[in-house]
Amino acid sequence: MQQGLARPAALAIDATRFWRTIERSAEIGVGRPGGLARVALSDADRQMRDEFCAWCRDAGLAVTVDAVGNLFARRAGREPGLPPVVLGSHLDTQINGGRYDGIVGVLAALEVVRTLNDRAIGTRRPLEIAVWTNEEGARFSPPMVGSAAFAGVHTVDWVHARRADDGATIGDELRRIGYLGEAPVGGRPLDSYFELHIEQGPELHARGVPVGVVTHGYTAHGFIVDVHGETAHTGPWPMDRRRNALVGAAMLAVAVNDIGWKHHATGGKGTAARIHAWPNKPGILSDYAQFTGDVRHDDPAVADAMRAEFMAALADCARRSQCEMAVFDEWHWGADIFDAAMVSLVRDTARALGVPTLDIASQAGHDAYHIAKVAPTAMIFTPCRDGITHNNREHAGLEETVPGINVLLHAALARADR
Repeated sequence: MQQGLARPAALAIDATRFWRTIERSAEIGVGRPGGLARVALSDADRQMRDEFCAWCRDAGLAVTVDAVGNLFARRAGREPGLPPVVLGSHLDTQINGGRYDGIVGVLAALEVVRTLNDRAIGTRRPLEIAVWTNEEGARFSPPMVGSAAFAGVHTVDWVHARRADDGATIGDELRRIGYLGEAPVGGRPLDSYFELHIEQGPELHARGVPVGVVTHGYTAHGFIVDVHGETAHTGPWPMDRRRNALVGAAMLAVAVNDIGWKHHATGGKGTAARIHAWPNKPGILSDYAQFTGDVRHDDPAVADAMRAEFMAALADCARRSQCEMAVFDEWHWGADIFDAAMVSLVRDTARALGVPTLDIASQAGHDAYHIAKVAPTAMIFTPCRDGITHNNREHAGLEETVPGINVLLHAALARADR
């Protein structure tokens, strides 16, 4: 194999081949028209994993699966003992997801490897493609558990115990679909990590800029709150004796939304994402509910203040609803987490290729946030039409996406050959 970096003008991905993989992915786990409903560890997720692993083996990659179902497809380097340069994202989607969120990043990484194979270009360090389990958190909460476990944020047992609404656990479903791997979770060095992702915002599309250089992430605080009340008849039971857990959770939903509006002028957001209640039937008050939501802001100090406001609201909502409330789970990510040298490499690579860029913050959560805890990390954003995402109308055009993948190709190659 060749050693060193090919001239930029001579090395570019096969866009037609890349798009064929995107279109094949879009056939697996079809949801609403144009979209996907490929939730984590479902039969559709298994089918997509099987397809991806077959592609990787066809490309000469060695595929391993760890104990939380993360996939790693390794291309050998000239010095196999060196830590790998890793490229990746996720293949699971929201219940009303699009065809591109996460998927573009994984299949872009595959196209990078295929392109290097086409040109017989070797690298000093190994390259790996990572597919992280349950990034979306649509079926099992919280999100991003596979990458978090790799980074040591969660234990394997804790991940395996996460339970879906249908009673299934991550551990059970990994075993059922055949992706409960034997490889250890984390605990090994990575040279670096690149994640290409659609922006999930409108800036790149509105400005006509093909590549976003992600400088940092919004600071986010997420919560799952258990609410305990008491069942009673909806007719005769007096209002002053009611302990309706559904009402308590609804109060939390309004409170977090109000906090978002309070900080809206400076870009803050408060989200009521989910309420689950039991019995949740006519004629009876619910004695249990669970609320899931988050607050986030570009300024970490403001995000921390919003978290404090939510905790104060929780106490007030518990008092007014006459329910008991406790935080069942809480997570945090974002801020200035990306490696300065990696960010500069992405920016400089784009400049060398003549690709316009925009420095941009990430407002959504990504696996890169957790991997940044254990390896130098950078993210590359590509446009999506009008910023629509987590929606079957999500769209990323090929012509707008290819420049970012070529930047990924050259940046990863430079990092792997240094």
